[in-house]
Amino acid sequence: MKLRSITPMLIAKIGYIVMSVLFCAAGVIFIALPEFSSEIMGICVGIALIIFGAVKLVGYFSKDLFRLAFQYDLEFGILMIVLGAAVLINPEKLMSVICVAIGISILLDGLFKIHISMDSKKFGVKSWWVILVMAIITGVVGIALILNSVTGAKLITVLFGISLLSEGILNLYTVISTVLIVKNQLPDVIEVDSYEISEKEE
Repeated sequence: MKLRSITPMLIAKIGYIVMSVLFCAAGVIFIALPEFSSEIMGICVGIALIIFGAVKLVGYFSKDLFRLAFQYDLEFGILMIVLGAAVLINPEKLMSVICVAIGISILLDGLFKIHISMDSKKFGVKSWWVILVMAIITGVVGIALILNSVTGAKLITVLFGISLLSEGILNLYTVISTVLIVKNQLPDVIEVDSYEISEKEE
């Protein structure tokens, strides 16, 4: 029987880790340098969102063993690509209209990660509560980003940095603790040759 290729899972997991670290780094930069050019940061964030969206789509279709971290990534992958494109079209408006959309996205991701933490508990993942706590914190930060999108530029930049940092940490921990790659994983549907079926029918 042909085993499932682990290449898409590896690409998704490594991509998740790399992009999560980049989100954390970007968050730190936003917090430390709130007066930095919003246009340049907007372009960087836009590109990162598109790449991370693509990684999420790969993760969704990779069919890892537990199906926890990637189970909602079809919708979120598409959403991040759309948001990334919107940011690239108007990078100078990152700190206004786009912040609301990204805040909503972060809030939704936090809510879905709460559900993932509950599923992780059922699968016996010991650190499920860490995902739960981090998801709640991320959701709260997302709400704060939405509600404070009309405040001063520096404050919203710092808040946006905190949002990216919390989102990066949440995704990083989730993918490390819940994505299990098994080299000898079988396909979901067992393929049976047609000639074997015809012999049994006879």
